[in-house]
Amino acid sequence: MNEIRDLIIGIDFGPEHSQITYYDRKEGEPQSVPEKVGSGVLEIPTVLCSRSDRYGFCIGLEAIYFASEKEGILIRDLYRICESEEEVPVGDVMVRPFKLLAEFLICILRLLGAADVVRNTKCLAITSPQLSAVQVRNFSMACDEIGLLREEYFLMDYSQSFFYYAMTQRRENWNRNIGWYDFRKDEVIFFRLSVQGGTGPVSVRLKRSGEETLPQEGAVRDSAFTRFVKETLSSELYSTIFITGDGFSQEWAVRSIKVLCQQQRRVFFGNNLFAKGACAGAKERLEDHNLKGYRFLSDSMVLTNVGMEMQVMGAPAYHPLIEAGKSWYEYHVQCEMILDEAEQLVFVVSKAGETEKTRAVMELPGLPERPPRTTRLKLEMEYVSASECVIRVRDMGFGELFPSSGRTWEETVDFSRPSGTA
Repeated sequence: MNEIRDLIIGIDFGPEHSQITYYDRKEGEPQSVPEKVGSGVLEIPTVLCSRSDRYGFCIGLEAIYFASEKEGILIRDLYRICESEEEVPVGDVMVRPFKLLAEFLICILRLLGAADVVRNTKCLAITSPQLSAVQVRNFSMACDEIGLLREEYFLMDYSQSFFYYAMTQRRENWNRNIGWYDFRKDEVIFFRLSVQGGTGPVSVRLKRSGEETLPQEGAVRDSAFTRFVKETLSSELYSTIFITGDGFSQEWAVRSIKVLCQQQRRVFFGNNLFAKGACAGAKERLEDHNLKGYRFLSDSMVLTNVGMEMQVMGAPAYHPLIEAGKSWYEYHVQCEMILDEAEQLVFVVSKAGETEKTRAVMELPGLPERPPRTTRLKLEMEYVSASECVIRVRDMGFGELFPSSGRTWEETVDFSRPSGTA
């Protein structure tokens, strides 16, 4: 690699294999890094080994070697382990998952060959197939453990990585459909990325638009996939088609490749898309901002706008709290407000791209009776999934005249529910 300063790094942390990329400023694009110098193999087994010597931990093929030949302790299923917060045994020691994840991150970052890679990192973007609240906590604590500040890393799932990879490849992708065939052994899932113009930010939606189970035999498999391609692409115009997953091979995909390439569609196959997409996303968000006017919407993103109507400097105003088009795990809203005569909070809710608004009400039972405008509340909103938002409210009192009652209220709300009530 040709740079050791201001590193922008993307890591794909997968159940079986992981990958790492960095942004090459000379070439102007993300570059993949193999586990062994000079090797074309980019996939690194997602395993960790506690070595029997003084050198600590190692990963990938080296971990497998030390476990089999040097009496190291191999930690398999690291991905699954990080889906929990339960301690796991490593020899005679019980270790928390985020500690093991931190060791894995340190080892994979060393592959970049930079001195003090953490100190020279401008941003680390980590992507995984999907993210749960537990995984987010483990990733966050692992990044803290290795010395990254909160603004120096961010997380994304595969759908968001795909968005960044597709939209940073060619500008013509910004106004035409993009197809994605994701192979998962004998199952293939088709996603359609479509750009929808209009007033305000341009919405870019990723929609799951079909799935098929394919036979194992080559020619029969090719015929079944060919039919699936014709069904899913139909008469729509696509600029680019991406294919990912181990279930696809150009050896059997003879007819289907020809169909995919019709209408001058560009077709790409490879399993380094997500690591490169994470790296491209970090570069876009930190430096380029070319997609600032685009709002990505998928099932893993927050798809509702949430705010409150209130008085600001004596005039009625709408105060936004949550805006659609961001990852759920990036939201942790805090603010303070003073109540007038209300004993409840009313949230104004609208879906992305729609003008219709509903109201969600959160009752505050037991709120102390005080004169108007003498009750100060602290509001916290934190998403634990793409749809579930935890709302916490605390009575802060009003100075020495009206001390805090110490009361708190908490509710988990799905703002996307049709009823629009909390």
